[in-house]
Amino acid sequence: MPLIEFSNKGLYCPQGNFYIDPWKPVDFAVISHGHSDHARWGSKKYLCHHDTKPILQLRLGENEYHSVGWNEPVFMNGVSISLFPAGHIIGSAQVRIEYKGEVWVFTGDYKTEDDGISTAYEPVKCNTFITESTFGLPIYKWKPQDEIFEEMKNWIYTNKSNGKSSIFIAYSLGKAQRILKPLAETGFPIYAHGAVYNMHTTLQSAGWALPDVKRITTETTKEELKECIVIAPSSAEGSPWMKRFSPYATGICSGWMQVRGNVRRKNADAGFALSDHCDWEGLLTAVKATGAEKVYATHGFQSTFSKYLNELGIEAGEVKTEYGNEEQSENENVNSEVVNSEL
Repeated sequence: MPLIEFSNKGLYCPQGNFYIDPWKPVDFAVISHGHSDHARWGSKKYLCHHDTKPILQLRLGENEYHSVGWNEPVFMNGVSISLFPAGHIIGSAQVRIEYKGEVWVFTGDYKTEDDGISTAYEPVKCNTFITESTFGLPIYKWKPQDEIFEEMKNWIYTNKSNGKSSIFIAYSLGKAQRILKPLAETGFPIYAHGAVYNMHTTLQSAGWALPDVKRITTETTKEELKECIVIAPSSAEGSPWMKRFSPYATGICSGWMQVRGNVRRKNADAGFALSDHCDWEGLLTAVKATGAEKVYATHGFQSTFSKYLNELGIEAGEVKTEYGNEEQSENENVNSEVVNSEL
């Protein structure tokens, strides 16, 4: 019997009777990180890393949460569960489970480049490795983030010289925190959409030292917003909310911006290929470092990636899951903000 079964509710461990990142309510859910495609409402009990707990409390409300540190095993019916850094966002974890000497690792979402804010990715030896493959094509090769940060700062200076505000479209959880430090280095004030601000204050309250941002409300004046820096979620793109910053330029922070046509299709002024996921080489490096005998690829280009692994002599297959829609959380936050007239 495999340690993990791919069920209609999510990844299920029959020996331990728990689920990992289930997409339907279950009795016991082990959560890899706080993005809404991996952390969903309705389960009775949740296990996560300490840094993910306040994020779940914000997004899912009060529930029965149990949190642990890195490599602090929890036992369920003889199955050892431990969490290791995934490097994706704050609190993101790989889930390692072991039973009678058999070890499986589920990555959740991850990246191998140390971004300086998420705990850096740590390879974990295992027999079977379940990996995301969001950017599982050779075309995806990331620049070092410091180069991208310099491009972002230069773009801000150019916009300011042209009398424009600089609006960065970034996930409220993950990308927004990652770009804060380089944006703050410009010395200009940073304004945030309500969804970004709510996550920002939650993380600050949890002890994260993040640069200050100002929340944009109905009372924020046009003069304050002139030639400013703004961080907003993707759901704000093209909405009436954006008009208050005119004239402005829009820059999208996403790995999908690696393909130049995507910048044009999104009607953006700039695209910054900054991703919180592995590129092609990162995926290959991670798989090889585990020493896994069997690899399952999920959400993304899993067919291409698993086929290439088989060509390398690494037994691999693809699995369909309901992961891969991080933007859902942004839509939920924006809708809540509109209802409460906080935009």
